[in-house]
Amino acid sequence: MQPNLSKRLFSSKLNEVCRQTISQIKEAGTYKSERVITSSQSTHITVNGKRVLNFCANNYLGLSDHSRIREAAKRTIDQYGFGMSSVRFICGTQDLHKNLEKRIAAFHKMEDCILYPSAFDANAGFFEAVLTPDDAIISDELNHASIIDGIRLSKAKRLRYKHLDLGDLEKNLKEAEGSRLKLIVTDGVFSMDGDIAPLTDIVKLAKQYGAFTFVDECHATGVIGKTGRGTPEYFGLEGQIDVINSTLGKAMGGGTGGYTAASKEVVDILRNKGRPYLFSNSIAPPVAGASLQAYQMLDENSSLLESLARNTKHFRTEMKKAGFTILGHEECPISPVLLGDARLASEFADEMMKEDIYVIGFSYPVVPTGKARIRVQLSAAHTPEDVQRAVNGFINIGRKKGIIGDAKL
Repeated sequence: MQPNLSKRLFSSKLNEVCRQTISQIKEAGTYKSERVITSSQSTHITVNGKRVLNFCANNYLGLSDHSRIREAAKRTIDQYGFGMSSVRFICGTQDLHKNLEKRIAAFHKMEDCILYPSAFDANAGFFEAVLTPDDAIISDELNHASIIDGIRLSKAKRLRYKHLDLGDLEKNLKEAEGSRLKLIVTDGVFSMDGDIAPLTDIVKLAKQYGAFTFVDECHATGVIGKTGRGTPEYFGLEGQIDVINSTLGKAMGGGTGGYTAASKEVVDILRNKGRPYLFSNSIAPPVAGASLQAYQMLDENSSLLESLARNTKHFRTEMKKAGFTILGHEECPISPVLLGDARLASEFADEMMKEDIYVIGFSYPVVPTGKARIRVQLSAAHTPEDVQRAVNGFINIGRKKGIIGDAKL
């Protein structure tokens, strides 16, 4: 009986520590609750039996519930089954996976591509597999958490430069002199700020100091650039970035899975040494089939990108006119509404829900203390009326809380 008693005592202490921590989080106003959706992911969703407008999904092209994506998934599951029950190198590779990797590599104008169960895994698997203690990583301070965690797994020297600060980047490149490999790492689009990395200058510095470049395109693939090929296309740098990591879980259908697109040599190393690749199941066949359809749709025409650009311009223009501070690049559909106070951001999001508009407040540790915000994300599937309704909701709540004055609708 004694072992069971010890277990109960340990569990009780563990639970008490967790309760205290949660209490502190709630006191700080940063506690996060999950709202349960009872419909498909779309511009209009059902939450607690209520139909609301959705402005916080990564569904930039509106493909998450698109009929062509759903039909592709159905066809694939009928032919290839539901799951692989295996990692790739044992019996987890179908022609679907190889076809998708080939399609993605061509999309990014790279030699090869490797799929992962998630983009987090793609970032977690790269640095440890490729770099050694003789190498140096120079990373933007606001890079995604998956990049930060991936870098921590590497034994390479770690340097961090101030967000978008090219002078500080150059200073760190000089500090990394003598390293076997120097790797500059940046998000292409920063998910919490809506910033676009200045790739032209980053690539120029990389060439000057003999470094190579790694760009996370999770919020840029299918979103940025004339044909949705991301920040390299936006800056006219296709084929000049050494490593591109991105996702299938946002604009490109919103399913799951991530990838690394790079040279054949880099991808070969990852297939042989990348731990998330070697020890995780393959992405499910219907996800691969539907993702192939998403890339096909993006290649067919630019109508979705044009709609997304119009909606982004509409929201950003009207919100600034109303007196709100909107962060990020003017062409980025990630449009953070800066509020500052964590509790205010949480309460503001709750008030917006009463207006039947679904948004989420973001606060520490997701964003820095004192920089709380509501991150609005536009979609190609939003109508102009949807966008204006969101703007009107922000104005109504903003006036009530004294954030803005008597702005005209």
